[in-house]
Amino acid sequence: MALRYDAGEVITAMVTPFNAKREIDYDKVESLTKYLISHGSDAILVGGTTGEGPTLSHEEDLELLSTVRRASENKVKVIMNAGSNSTETAVRTAKLAEKEDVDALLSVAPYYNKPNQKGLIAHFSEIAECTKLPIILYNIPGRTGVNILPETVAQLAEKYENIVAIKQSFPDMDAVTEMKLQCPADFSIYSGDDSLTLPMMSLGARGVVSVASHIFGSEIKSMIRNYKTGEFTAALNMHKKLYPSFRKFFMAPNPVPVKAALAHKGLIEEYVRKPLVELSEDEKADLFKVIDNFYQG
Repeated sequence: MALRYDAGEVITAMVTPFNAKREIDYDKVESLTKYLISHGSDAILVGGTTGEGPTLSHEEDLELLSTVRRASENKVKVIMNAGSNSTETAVRTAKLAEKEDVDALLSVAPYYNKPNQKGLIAHFSEIAECTKLPIILYNIPGRTGVNILPETVAQLAEKYENIVAIKQSFPDMDAVTEMKLQCPADFSIYSGDDSLTLPMMSLGARGVVSVASHIFGSEIKSMIRNYKTGEFTAALNMHKKLYPSFRKFFMAPNPVPVKAALAHKGLIEEYVRKPLVELSEDEKADLFKVIDNFYQG
């Protein structure tokens, strides 16, 4: 069955590389983009939480997007973060993204002001009506303080053809089942947490919007392909092998650990912008031990 929009199975929520002055290192953006494409990523999300989007200026957003698109050479889909707790701002960003020729948008539930379900419908409706771009809803109650209920997702997906998928960062398997029951069959669900990818796929999820794919992209892709081809034991074994690293990538606020891991591999520097701070030496040693054990095990 054809999907409304197919961003693939592994969408990497890409970090934004910085130099020691905490300025964007565009050379590293380009090299990291190419690395991700060659290591299992089907799509790249730019300027999301993992990309430290809240600390990026408007000008940086555009230059970052332009750099990723150029480096990708149209080999993967490029998705732009276009969420806000202001509907007016989200609409303005969506219109701008359409002019920048991105492939799709990710739009998070409004944070801090905690709208009810009617408010969520009003918010996402205005965004959907202002653009023809495919829109991936983003449900992450732990950061936003509000949960997009399955019936709300279904109502939006029924009304708007360009609301094509949801990134579900909430460990509620019943909600995933409810969305599969209530939403159109061509609507996609993506796990927003690496450790929930395999469980959600067992309920019909398409794939994952991943952090760990920076380091284990090929392995995550293999796990997903094994599951979809009926090699369930192989998929489960890979999930179990990756699980300790999945957990360690959230030992500190995202993307601090994954940036340290990328620096450990020599791909970028570990720098983050305040209010985030880098891992201590002891924390890095703990993280690297788990990652290194994966390859030695």
